[in-house]
Amino acid sequence: QVRLVESGGGSVQAGGSLRLSCEASGFYYNGRCMGWFRQAPGKEREAVAAFSGDGSTSYADSVKGRFTISQVIAKNILYLQMNSLKPEDSAMYYCAKRSYAWGSCGRDYNYWGQGTQVTVSS
Repeated sequence: QVRLVESGGGSVQAGGSLRLSCEASGFYYNGRCMGWFRQAPGKEREAVAAFSGDGSTSYADSVKGRFTISQVIAKNILYLQMNSLKPEDSAMYYCAKRSYAWGSCGRDYNYWGQGTQVTVSS
């Protein structure tokens, strides 16, 4: 079955960096239609970064220029490099997958990891 396991979270001071990893298994990993989300207490879940069906990347405005999504397809691993972290980046971060077919992604993310906590102190 599909399994997504995040790691790499932790506590850092503002301005610091973290790299999150998501190990994927149980499906053919082609690097498409994968994304990172985050949710802070009392807030809605938000999309942070993603790979689309054509392999292009997208980012939330709040993280552009600071976060980078990448992957090693041969190892089935998705990454999120987070630099210049701010206290408002504190949240649980989740890796997620949408279906992929013919260069396009399904509408909904239907597989999620358990999350990894990121805490940024000022």
